[in-house]
Amino acid sequence: MVLSVAGKHALVTGGGSGINLAFCRLLLTKGCSVIIADLQLRPEAQALLDEYPHGSNKSGGKPSAVFHKTDVTSWKQLNALWTAALSAFPTVDIVVPGAGLFEPRWSSFWDPPRSAANPDTASRDDAEGEPGHYATMDVNLTAPIRLSQIAIGHWTTNHQQGCLVHVGSMAGYSSAINTPLYFASKHGLHGFVRSLAGLRDELGIRVSCVAPGGVRTPLWADDPDKCDMIDESTVLLEPEEVAEAMYQLVVDENLGNGTIFECDKRATRVVPEYEGDPPSAESGSVKGYYEAQRELYDRLKKDGLKV
Repeated sequence: MVLSVAGKHALVTGGGSGINLAFCRLLLTKGCSVIIADLQLRPEAQALLDEYPHGSNKSGGKPSAVFHKTDVTSWKQLNALWTAALSAFPTVDIVVPGAGLFEPRWSSFWDPPRSAANPDTASRDDAEGEPGHYATMDVNLTAPIRLSQIAIGHWTTNHQQGCLVHVGSMAGYSSAINTPLYFASKHGLHGFVRSLAGLRDELGIRVSCVAPGGVRTPLWADDPDKCDMIDESTVLLEPEEVAEAMYQLVVDENLGNGTIFECDKRATRVVPEYEGDPPSAESGSVKGYYEAQRELYDRLKKDGLKV
């Protein structure tokens, strides 16, 4: 059965750009109102808010979009986001903990936190943190887990059904040395989603995770260390292609039992938990990314890793 999102309400973190912005746009065209959470909005995201203004006098009963500035690493701000969503909408039916980092140098395993022996690092992570943490793991794994907990708490205490769609990656069942925190976070996210599989049949709470290959988003374009890895021969998914796969996870009631939903240029597929086929190489790799591995190995051999 295909479900409808018309008249529903969604909360999407990381909705100010890229995949999550494309998904917000798709939901709105289907009649679903959205609260967009991010640190800032790109111009195209602001244009979407202007197109779907919030408030009964302005929207005339049509779907609307609301922005709430949120740092997802702050549990206090996640709580405030949820309160804002319930203030704007009667309830929240769909939750997408979509904010993510592609292991930028300021939170990278290969750029350890600043210390006396490592004063010139690009890292913003705190070597003396109590507790210590990596921002990449906070954004990609801890924040989605906490937001899922808040959503499930709301749905179960109010005896409501709901839908959680996470943004994973083919990195969640592969590996590469360049960005090990990113790969670890996506492996963890996939494991978390699979662990909640039983909620669909027991409580009507559907939990899934889209797993695209490389996608043409600001995570590549705005990172000077990664944009150079892409050239005219690189095959990347467009955000709209991933948004369509995410929409399928929302409307297809046969999915959502811990589904890991791979998305590449040719097709989508449910990734089996055991003994699955490898992903398509067409959109699952970036040549320049793997060429950078050689440079990393050479640097480690020459200079070591200063921690």
